[in-house]
Amino acid sequence: MIRYSLICERKHDFEIWFKNSADFDKQSKRGLVACPACGSAKVEKAIMAPRISSSKKRKAPTEAPAPMAAVPAPENAPVAMISPQEHEFRAKLKELRDHLTKNAENVGGKFPEEARKMHYGEIEHRSIYGEASPQDAKELHEEGIEFHPIPVLPDERN
Repeated sequence: MIRYSLICERKHDFEIWFKNSADFDKQSKRGLVACPACGSAKVEKAIMAPRISSSKKRKAPTEAPAPMAAVPAPENAPVAMISPQEHEFRAKLKELRDHLTKNAENVGGKFPEEARKMHYGEIEHRSIYGEASPQDAKELHEEGIEFHPIPVLPDERN
């Protein structure tokens, strides 16, 4: 799995997971990648800083980090009027999310562990959802364990 930072023509930035870079290219060419804020299918990859891991253990800081200054809320926020088709698509995504969370067990941060146990036959298969880090998602994918991100709509974020 690969996570791309994307930006639409209206400068909304968002992230989406793809199976691989070719998957992003295919979906983008077919107009299947759309901005969750405005629905625009005109999106491109945003500049991303690479995540570099090191085999060295990092030392804990000796001082507590300085608190971050509060960021003032912008005076204007992006808004959109969506077409009936986009409204229906958004409703279907919400319906999918609601169905998954209603009919599956929330295993929280134990998702990778539980998914592996089911995949390798250690426990009976059941519907679950939870949380996984990007590294956990990559490892699950490399092991051939099928899973999917749960759609999050902009107005559902805290």
